[in-house]
Order: sequence, then structure tokens, then C-alpha cells
Amino acid sequence: MRLGILGGTFDPIHFGHLRLAEEMCEEFSLSKVLLIPCAQPPHKDESIITPYPERLEMAKIAVSYSSYLEASDIEGRRKGPSYSIETINIIKNLYGTDLDLFFILGIDTFKEITTWKNYKELFKLTSFAVIDRPGIQKGEINSFIESLGLDFKKGNSEDIFINSSGCSIYFKRATLMDISSTKIRQNIKTGRSINYLVPDRVKEYILRKDIYK
Repeated sequence: MRLGILGGTFDPIHFGHLRLAEEMCEEFSLSKVLLIPCAQPPHKDESIITPYPERLEMAKIAVSYSSYLEASDIEGRRKGPSYSIETINIIKNLYGTDLDLFFILGIDTFKEITTWKNYKELFKLTSFAVIDRPGIQKGEINSFIESLGLDFKKGNSEDIFINSSGCSIYFKRATLMDISSTKIRQNIKTGRSINYLVPDRVKEYILRKDIYK
């Protein structure tokens, strides 16, 4: 089974998240992509984040439009900070050792991976689909991969790096959508429209629950 995972606070989830998950699902011929709301983000102030149940519910509503996307409560079912290494180990146990896993994230987040718990172990457990952005030079990517101090070799193209574990890092482009959860929250607070930024049913849930006011 080939499975993708896309994590985030999803506060709220929006079309940028959904389009990215859909494109990577097609790019890597994945069976599905799990969208995993972070229950307790290790690098964010939990007090300013919308309660987890509401973020999870918005994710569930959003993915109901697609047969390839699934919202997972995997990080809400355990206590303590939501560390990716723990989430991936749980997913591996759930789906079996034959699972081919792809961790989807943006390049700016990827460049912070050395701050993650047991980050070197991640490269033994999952491949990474890193979403590139304009302005990033190939030399900059190469230098960062080298700085990790892990056994990576270039694949058959300059956008693939293969680890001795068999897992790889793929640098990919995706449709650029200038949408941010921060902007959506600001729009709601100031009475501006969020039409075409989130699915209609997510917008209805936000307004019904009076979130972000």
C-alpha cells in the first residue's frame, strides 16, 4: 500500500491543503492521503490554537468531497505533544511493514526538520514529498541535504535523493494557491468574505460554531 500523510494545525483547513494532497496522491499513485490535524503542536503556543475537536471536524468535512483523502484523529488519541516520529510509528503498526509511506510538507517546514524529535529516524521510516517553491536554488537544496549528515545519494534526476534505508526525498512542484489559515481567520474577524478559500460546508461550520470571532 502506498499512503501519503499531510499534517498541520489546519486552523482552518483550506483549498490549498486539499489541492496539495490531491496532487500528491496522483503524483505518487497513492491509495489515499491522510490529513492529520496536529493535536498539540510542539512548536506552537497551544493557547492560541482552535480546540482540536473543531479542527478535526473541519478536516473531516473538507475531505468528504474526495474519495482519496481521509481525515485522521490519530494524534488526538494520544496524550502529550504531537511528534511526527510517534505518529509515523503508529501508522506503520496500523498498516503493516509493507506500507510505502510518503510524508508531504513544504520546503520551508522541511528545512526546520532538524528541530524535530528523533528526526534522523524519520528518514528510515518514510519518504518525503517536499513541495518546492520559486526562488529556491538547487545548490541550496543540495547543501541542506548534505548538512543532515545522512547517507543520501542523488537519484536518476536532480530532484530525488535516495537514502540507504530505501526511503527517498522527492522535491516536487504543486499548484501555488496564495491562501493561508491566518488570512482566513483575519477575514472572519474583520467581517470579510472567505468564499472560495474553504469548502462551502467548512465555511458553514465555521459560521455556525462562531469560530474565529
